[in-house]
Formats: sequence, structure tokens, C-alpha cells
Amino acid sequence: VQLQASGGGLVQAGGSLRLSCAASGRIISINSMDWYRQAPGKQREWVAGWSSGGTPRYVDSLKGRFTISRDNAKNTVYLEMSSLKLEDTGAYFCKMVVRSPPPYVFWGQGTQVTVSS
Repeated sequence: VQLQASGGGLVQAGGSLRLSCAASGRIISINSMDWYRQAPGKQREWVAGWSSGGTPRYVDSLKGRFTISRDNAKNTVYLEMSSLKLEDTGAYFCKMVVRSPPPYVFWGQGTQVTVSS
């Protein structure tokens, strides 16, 4: 199983971006999908996530600006980011727990988001 993240780029403060993360390979089901980010010089932090059969969850500080969604048919998770701030700059990683067939944790390669003033 491989995860391919895309959609990052350079955006001005106040702008929007939509990240995508698509899983491919032998996938029986996906138990959970999460987005993390890592700012320069900081630890990776959880941003948002969606467990199978559950509701989307967000880190409190990003509620209202970030929206996670998914397309189960495409094994893809999205992260729509709006009103971007300078502090949103960082590498964004997707993580999925995939039954293939046991549940395994897979990470995408990261996509860079840079917010400029």
C-alpha cells in the first residue's frame, strides 16, 4: 500500500488550499484517515482525522478553518484549508490505518504548504 499526498504549494495569507492523499495497493478497508503537519523546527502534530463509521475530528485551534473529507470509492482523504495563516506553514502528512489484510499504519510522503505574507 502506498499513500500519495498532493496539493501543497505557496499561498498568500488568507488564501486556501486543498490537499489530497490517495491510497493505492491491496486495500481491504481503511480504518482511519488522519492529517498531521510539521512546522520547521517543531514536532509533528495531529491536525484532523476520520475513523471508519465516526465523525471527523479536528484539533481545536483549527476548527472552522480546516475541513477533512473523504472519497471512500477512491480511497482518498482531503484537507481543505482556508484563511491560511503564516503559522500554517509546514509539511503536511497523511496517515491511514489500512486493512491489507491486517491493519497496518501507512504514511504519505508529505506535501509542503508555505503561507506568505
